[in-house]
Amino acid sequence: MGTAFATVFVLVFLISLCKSDDQLTPAKPLHPGDMLISDGGVFALGFFSPTKSNATLYVGIWYHKIPNRTVVWVANRDNPITAPSSAMLFISNSSDLVLSESGGRTLWEARNNITTGGSGATVVLLNSGNLVLRSPNHTILWQSFDHLTDTILPGMKLLLKYNGQVAQRIVSWKGPDDPSTGNFSLSGDPNSDFQVLVWNGTSPYWRSGAWNGALVSAMFQSNTSSVTYQTIINKGNEIYMMYSVSDDSPSMRLMLDYTGTIKMLIWNSNLFAWSVLFSNPSYTCERYASCGPFGYCDAAEAFPTCKCLDGFKPDGLNISRGCVRKEQMKCSYGDSFLTLPGMKTPDKFLYIRNRSLDECMEECRHNCSCTAYAYANLRTASMMGATSRCLVWMGELLDLAKVTGGGENLYLRLPSPTGTFYHSLPIICLYIVINAHTYSTYALLSIN
Repeated sequence: MGTAFATVFVLVFLISLCKSDDQLTPAKPLHPGDMLISDGGVFALGFFSPTKSNATLYVGIWYHKIPNRTVVWVANRDNPITAPSSAMLFISNSSDLVLSESGGRTLWEARNNITTGGSGATVVLLNSGNLVLRSPNHTILWQSFDHLTDTILPGMKLLLKYNGQVAQRIVSWKGPDDPSTGNFSLSGDPNSDFQVLVWNGTSPYWRSGAWNGALVSAMFQSNTSSVTYQTIINKGNEIYMMYSVSDDSPSMRLMLDYTGTIKMLIWNSNLFAWSVLFSNPSYTCERYASCGPFGYCDAAEAFPTCKCLDGFKPDGLNISRGCVRKEQMKCSYGDSFLTLPGMKTPDKFLYIRNRSLDECMEECRHNCSCTAYAYANLRTASMMGATSRCLVWMGELLDLAKVTGGGENLYLRLPSPTGTFYHSLPIICLYIVINAHTYSTYALLSIN
């Protein structure tokens, strides 16, 4: 009994030596063994080693109350501390947040780009997991929510586009125990405002499919009675995505792991483990274009596999090469459109504003190169300042999937039935791009 009491006393004494409030000041730097703990006790910031060896250290943020350390942000991910005894995180005279080690060598810094010189800045770890550097009058000089690593927390913004350019991305760890910059990243599509992609280096690895008009989507968890929301916000010059959770929900995070899989995870307090709400890609055939042109991943099957669209057959013995038409198109006005429900729309579409469903179909029908179209009514969602979203595809259809519990109608162009006479319409098509990202129109000349 006495030995147990002494052990507990020593542990409490050691813990009391560590700094564990939520703020860092110029007079109080952080050293290995010290921590900042958010006011509600949800998150902690400190020095950690991702392996059992403490040869290298990183400064990061993790969940304070979850038993297995789950890191959600890393400061010096590509520049680890190799001399832990001399490491220090401090606020400089110019109100920058600096991580240094022996000899004053700077390993990482968060620069104050708002004020010049001055003193009195503080760093606070908020209960949202946001690390904020702020001036004495509480002006935010820098915050970790603007500098993502591999994780998105509720309340974070993932800036998909700024002035028409990809502005922000999350980047995976290099390995399960290596927080350095990995091969996979997630960002908005540089060629469209309607989807996000996971990249393997510079090559697409997974694609979300085109946004269908819902500004807010929700996911209900019956076992926890919590609701997770995904929101798309358009402010004209910037488009960003945010996640939020209902009150009293368990901890939730979206992360891109080192294998290139994006996962929505929620903490299960009964199992003391993270439960996966969804992950992408879930199957090999869901990887970008893995089923080839005109092939699709049938994720509605018990064992998802590649299949050919109706009217197509495999291009050779290996279906991953894609599919080819059973009957060639004749560019006839009698061409029909087959409705394929529950589809993830293909990549490389053209967006046409403010068309009705019938007008969208005619946009495709009157162009010999058009192979499919999709339509969404945006009257309740003015993200793009338009009433509808008409997408058309020219040539090959790539990176399709049949999904469960989602997707949309894809209208696939098929040749007119054999034996049915239609007057052929030789069409000379002039395609004019007004804005490569958002606007397009057609000038059509029909010759009878």
